[in-house]
Amino acid sequence: MSETLIVAGWIVNGAADRHKAEILRDAALYQRDGVIVEIGPRDAMEQKYRHALRLGSPDTVLMPGFVNSHHHVGLTPVQLGSPDYALELWFAGRMGAREIDLYLDTLYSAFEMIASGITTVQHIHGWRPGPLDAVHRAASRVLDAYRDLGMRASYSFAVRDQNLLVYEADDDFADRLPPDIGEKLRAHLRRFRIPLSDYLQLFDTLTRENEGHALTAIQLAPANLHWCSDDTLLALKEKSDAHGVPMHMHLVETAYQKEYARRRSGKTAVGHLADLGLLGPSLTLGHGVWLTEADIETIAHTGTCICHNCSSNLRLRSGVAPLNAFARHGVTVGMGLDEAGINEDRDMLQEMRLALNVHRTPGMDDDVPTCPQILRMASEDGARTTPFGARIGRLEEGRLADLVLMNWKTATWPYQDDDVPMLDALMMRAKTNAVDAVMIGGEVVYRDGRFTRVDRDAVLEDIARALSKPRTEDEIARRELGRAVFPHVKAFYDGYLTGERVAPPEPFYAPSSRV
Repeated sequence: MSETLIVAGWIVNGAADRHKAEILRDAALYQRDGVIVEIGPRDAMEQKYRHALRLGSPDTVLMPGFVNSHHHVGLTPVQLGSPDYALELWFAGRMGAREIDLYLDTLYSAFEMIASGITTVQHIHGWRPGPLDAVHRAASRVLDAYRDLGMRASYSFAVRDQNLLVYEADDDFADRLPPDIGEKLRAHLRRFRIPLSDYLQLFDTLTRENEGHALTAIQLAPANLHWCSDDTLLALKEKSDAHGVPMHMHLVETAYQKEYARRRSGKTAVGHLADLGLLGPSLTLGHGVWLTEADIETIAHTGTCICHNCSSNLRLRSGVAPLNAFARHGVTVGMGLDEAGINEDRDMLQEMRLALNVHRTPGMDDDVPTCPQILRMASEDGARTTPFGARIGRLEEGRLADLVLMNWKTATWPYQDDDVPMLDALMMRAKTNAVDAVMIGGEVVYRDGRFTRVDRDAVLEDIARALSKPRTEDEIARRELGRAVFPHVKAFYDGYLTGERVAPPEPFYAPSSRV
């Protein structure tokens, strides 16, 4: 039996509503075998559980572990050579990315997440070449990394069965390219074509192999409307219902995706998903930047969730999601860091501040984000987008002991006036150096800047050593193909929103290739 008593000057159970957090002063939390057993006054709890291992201090602010509801990779696209293009250009810009062992890659971003208080991540994997056994090996490396580090993770492999590069059939796009480029692109994309039956088999295999693993869960991810045919969407919905697992799907991240949905169905993307019967509490829509008011009403009515990826939306020029409208309609909204946050890392504390401030529209009405609201997005509502649901996201008896010990003195030094509510001051001022410890499932996995299970410095050395080697022939070929295709992708979208066909471009290198 493992047991811990955590004493704190403040215990933040969670958000009561948009304007109030549930906070206990001078309290303590007792966990046994990874489950919260009791929360109560500090003095009484110290007497009752005097033999338990103690953590915390009067300077501790004990909070629910944060949930990163939308995550993809470890080393960032910028690190691997791709600047922040507009999203639709980004895929061509990332063709030449360096290969890195997925175990190391996953640990890299997991270190950053845990160090900022994230205890659970929604890992949406994808863009791995087949066949099925290769994709299975890749998925297993990712899952092994989270399990070894002690981090809670929901894993899904994003399903794509069409339109892999632009918003039309791959062969139609390749036919308009110069013949040498078109043939190379077809060969490249064929590597990523995986039959739907293999996707479903991968889910079944990973689900079976995950039995007995408390930290990890397997769910489903139709990648996006333009990437999935209706038959594929319906098959994934059937699998989701049969296994009782949620789905996570990118949707209308950009204006180009909004236009694609109109051309495909004559409706909005949400309207089309509603016709197919996909909406509901088991579906989370990632981004949702270009949702209409009617879409948001439908999402709220059906209980569908949204994941807000504030940094990504800004970095990739996708737009600013209507977060205030989401809140007005009562939509469940989680928070995701996507590829990387605004500071090119996975700092949830920074992401919470960004979301808090980006949506502060002009005026004086009470319709802008509040600190309790942002906390709920990053914890309880984020949890609802994962298979772990109500077992995480709040500090309550019976929930899993996933929590963060923040140091009030470190966060607010040298002074903080108490006229500002504690949670507001903490969320607006705390940096990662204020994270004293992180507990996941009752186990301390991070304390005083060090990870208890994995040597971070050794992992970073392994990554540096691997990427110090010259590019492989395959990496060079993919980089050259990406550079050749880039201007043609740009031309495809130049007239996309207006319906005008733009002439093929003169050859030129993408900005990432310029010296």
